[in-house]
Amino acid sequence: MEQALATWARTVSARVRGRDRDAGAGFVEYAGLMILIAGIFTLIDGLGLDGQISGAIGDAVADVVGGG
Repeated sequence: MEQALATWARTVSARVRGRDRDAGAGFVEYAGLMILIAGIFTLIDGLGLDGQISGAIGDAVADVVGGG
């Protein structure tokens, strides 16, 4: 078991520090996040929730500043 753990640790260390590290992973994660956010905005617009959301935010702001 110790040998397997030591081998795994060396493999992970080599991947993090060596030539095979995850170069470019940040761009892929960023692109995935942008696709997810765009999907959420499309869903909100498609369901017609944009007016309800902005109205709820406006009401909440008015409550906080004392305008409602």
